[in-house]
Amino acid sequence: MKEASLEIKIYPDPVLRKKSQDVQQVADEEKRLIDYMAETMYANQGVGLAAPQVGVTKRIIVVDAGDGLLKMVNPRIITKKGASLLEEGCLSIPEKQVEIQRAEEISVLYRDEKNSRTIKSFKGLTARAIQHEIDHLNGKLIIDYLPWFKRIFPKKGEVKCLQ
Repeated sequence: MKEASLEIKIYPDPVLRKKSQDVQQVADEEKRLIDYMAETMYANQGVGLAAPQVGVTKRIIVVDAGDGLLKMVNPRIITKKGASLLEEGCLSIPEKQVEIQRAEEISVLYRDEKNSRTIKSFKGLTARAIQHEIDHLNGKLIIDYLPWFKRIFPKKGEVKCLQ
């Protein structure tokens, strides 16, 4: 990586459908990637960014929903509570909003940039953003939450979302 700002991959780029690989050790390369991802997220007015969105199939996400920057390596949701239905957008699918039901509160097991194992609970927009970014690590996009008929028969002017 030569630049601090990375290119965001746009659907239907195939990297967005790949399942990301666990990071065995958070080394200097991963720390640089995390910093570049955060800068890219902020430059694009996002609240979260996953490594596949910048073409890297590693299980790394960054999130800042207003409570400060979270840097997560190998994040795994271990508990979920409640549910809420809200519209979400995505930097990799510009100008598309999809209503998605997600847990209101989650607990996440992850490694931080110092390679320390952490378990932390989140709620509200931060919990929603983490769930959204973890979807990216698994090759899942917001359009996958659309009913099948909206994927096949989009409204006039919309892009067909079939894989």
